[in-house]
Amino acid sequence: MQLQPSEVTSILKKEIEGFQASASTESVGQVIQVGDGVARVYGLDECMMSELLEFPGGVRGIALNLEEDNVGCVLLGDAASVKEGDTVKRSGRIISVPTGQAMVGRVVNALGQALDGKGAIQVSDDDMRPIEQDAPNVIEREPVSEPMMTGIKALDSMIPVGRGQRELIIGDRQTGKTALIIDAIINQRNTGGGDPTNPDQVICVYNAVGQKQSTVVEVLRRLEEAGAMAYTIIVNASASEEASMQFISPYSATAMAERFRDEGRHVLIAYDDLTKQAAAYRQVMLLLRRPPGREAFPGDIFNLHSRLLERSAKVSVKANELNKRFSKGGGSLTALPVVETQEGDVSAYIPTNVISITDGQIFLEGNLFYAGVRPAVNVGISVSRVGSAAQTPAMKKVAGGLRINLAQFRELEAFAQFGSDLDEGTQQSLNRGARLVELLKQGQYVPMKNSEQIVGIFCGTSGLVDDVDLKQVPEFEKGFVQYMNDNHADIMETLDGWKTKWDDDIAAKVQAAGEEFKKSFSA
Repeated sequence: MQLQPSEVTSILKKEIEGFQASASTESVGQVIQVGDGVARVYGLDECMMSELLEFPGGVRGIALNLEEDNVGCVLLGDAASVKEGDTVKRSGRIISVPTGQAMVGRVVNALGQALDGKGAIQVSDDDMRPIEQDAPNVIEREPVSEPMMTGIKALDSMIPVGRGQRELIIGDRQTGKTALIIDAIINQRNTGGGDPTNPDQVICVYNAVGQKQSTVVEVLRRLEEAGAMAYTIIVNASASEEASMQFISPYSATAMAERFRDEGRHVLIAYDDLTKQAAAYRQVMLLLRRPPGREAFPGDIFNLHSRLLERSAKVSVKANELNKRFSKGGGSLTALPVVETQEGDVSAYIPTNVISITDGQIFLEGNLFYAGVRPAVNVGISVSRVGSAAQTPAMKKVAGGLRINLAQFRELEAFAQFGSDLDEGTQQSLNRGARLVELLKQGQYVPMKNSEQIVGIFCGTSGLVDDVDLKQVPEFEKGFVQYMNDNHADIMETLDGWKTKWDDDIAAKVQAAGEEFKKSFSA
C-alpha cells in the first residue's frame, strides 16, 4: 500500500515531536583534582553558589568556590570513593534539608538523614528547606518580652533568657556548658506537657558539632529519661565526620528550627559548640585556598557566625502580612550558642566575635566549678542584655538585689582573707552572701519550676536562712519548697504564672509559711 505525501508528512511530524519531548540536557562536569574532602570540577559553567552536586557512588558535594575555569566544592560523605576523571552532575537546587513534624524526636545528620535506626524520614518536597535563609528584617521582628525559662536558679534570677534572644554560653572545657543546655531543654516540658503537637510546647533543637559520639549518646539518654526527646531534634555532626558536615550542621539545624518559628511556634536551639564549627570551617576554607586572616582564620569567620545567629529572633505577629514565608507570626527562635575558651581567655578571636553578635553571655568559670559551685556561673562578667524584660514580675521583685549582693560578697570575701577583725555589717554581708551561694547551687538534670525558684531565692533575700547552719541551707531550701508544694499549692500555682506580681499579700503568706516551716526544721 502506497502512502500519500500528506500521510508521510503527518507521520514525520509525530516522530519529530516525540523526539523533541524525550530530549533533555544535563550540565555535566569532570573531577580534575580531589583530596582531603575537597574536589575541583571542570565544566560546570552554570553552577550556582551552595548548589548540591552529585558524584558517582551517591557522594554529594557543595559548590563553594566559583572560579573562572573550575568549581571548588566540599564533599559530603565517603570522599575516598571520588577519583579524578569522575563525572559530576548538577542537581539544580541549593543544598536543602527536610523539616517539619516528622523530624521531631529523631537524631539526624547534617543532611537530615536518620542516624537513630528508626528508619528513613518520609517528607514531601514542600518540606525541604535551604540551609541558608535570610534573617527576619527589622520590620518583621519585635522586642523580646517573654521569658524562656531554663529551670536553673542562677540564670532565671540573674541572667534571664527571653524568647527570641541569643545568649552565649562560654567557658573552659568540662565546666558544665552542655549540662546547662540539657537542663534548659528538659525544663521546656513545662510549656506544653511534652506534646510536640501542642502549640504551646517549645520545640528544642540540639546541634552537636565536633563532639564525641559517646557524648551525644549520653545527651540522648538523658533527654529520653526525662521524656524530653518527644519534642527535641538532635542534629549530629560528630568529631569522626568530615569537616564539611561539621561546618554546615548548624545551618541545617537552624533551617529545621525556622520551619516551626515561621509557623508561629517557639523554638530553642543550642549549638554545641561554635568553636569546633569555626575550626572545621577553617580547615575547609584553607583546602579551598581561600586566604587566611587574623590568627590564621579565614577573614570571613565573623560572617560565618553572624549570618547564623542573626536568624534567631522574636517574629512580629504581623510578620506574615509583610513576608509570605511566615505562614503565621508571633513565633520565636532562641539561640544558646556555646564557645569554648582556653584558660578563661574571653579576649581571644572566636569568643570576642560571638560575644559581639549575641545579646549577652553566661560565663562558666573553672575555679568556681572545682570549688563545688555548680552551675559555675561567674556573675561578675555574665550578663543578659535583655535583662528584666525576660523575667516574670515576681522573679524580678524577689531576685532584684541578688546580683549586687553576690558581687559585694565576692569582693568582701577576697578582702576578708587578709584580716580577721571585721565589723558587724561586713560579717552580716559575708554571712548572707555565703548562704546565697549555697541557695544558687543546683544539681544536674533537675530544673526547677518558676514558683520553686522564687520560693527558694526568697529564703536567702528575706533573711530566713541567715541563722541556719551553712551546711544545712540546701536541705532547708529543698524542704521548704516541698512544704510549699504540699501545703500552699495555690500560692505556687499563682507564682508559676508569667504575669503574677509579687505583692505584699503573697510576700506575707510566703514569709509566714517560712517561719512556720523553720520551727519544724529546727526541731
